[in-house]
Amino acid sequence: MTNQTSGRVRRALIIGATGAIGQAIAQELKPSHEVVCLSRSSEPALDFTDLDSIALASQAIEERYGAHAFDLIIDCAGILHTPEWLPEKQLKDLNWPQMQETFLVNTLGPALIMKYFTSHLAKEHAVMAFLSAKVGSISDNRLGGWYSYRASKAALNMLIKTAAIELKRTQTNTAIVAIHPGTVKSRLSRPFRGDEIGRDPKIAATEILQVLSRVTAMQSGQFLAYDGTELPW
Repeated sequence: MTNQTSGRVRRALIIGATGAIGQAIAQELKPSHEVVCLSRSSEPALDFTDLDSIALASQAIEERYGAHAFDLIIDCAGILHTPEWLPEKQLKDLNWPQMQETFLVNTLGPALIMKYFTSHLAKEHAVMAFLSAKVGSISDNRLGGWYSYRASKAALNMLIKTAAIELKRTQTNTAIVAIHPGTVKSRLSRPFRGDEIGRDPKIAATEILQVLSRVTAMQSGQFLAYDGTELPW
């Protein structure tokens, strides 16, 4: 974050900090922020497959740092595929376990992050961002396929938009946004030629943080790309 103001809290919370983008963002922030990282292996642990862990992690963070302690919270967690399954290409590929796990990580977990972690945002100015995906744009969907992933990110976008409306009334200096990181070299993108066509995570982290450093409370509820352009819902 580059737009410092006097008295600004200089602490960032990265959720999903063991992934390629999460790790890169944490490293990029460390010169200017105290960085707190949460993941399944952190202490406290935060695991989207254990929804109770979200409330417990929030409580532990408040006990450790107090209320309104972070000027930046970024959720970098997400799932596109597992060793057992890849994104569905056709309706006949839809199956309950895949849909359930995809929504759990991409939608339900982030929803509870909004519920439990918005109170950790600094009062003066703060940004909460969730990594979404351009394929979650309904109006931009021209190829079809990837049913669960597309739908889970579209649902995440709606949650962000709805939360932004509420926060404009209750936390007027907060911006909550969805951000599309583009294709990044990572485990998530590897089955889809990510190592060939993707950007280095460090570059992606720099671009994402540059966008977030310019976000104002007036932009709360927007769906942004890594280059700062606003994406269609």
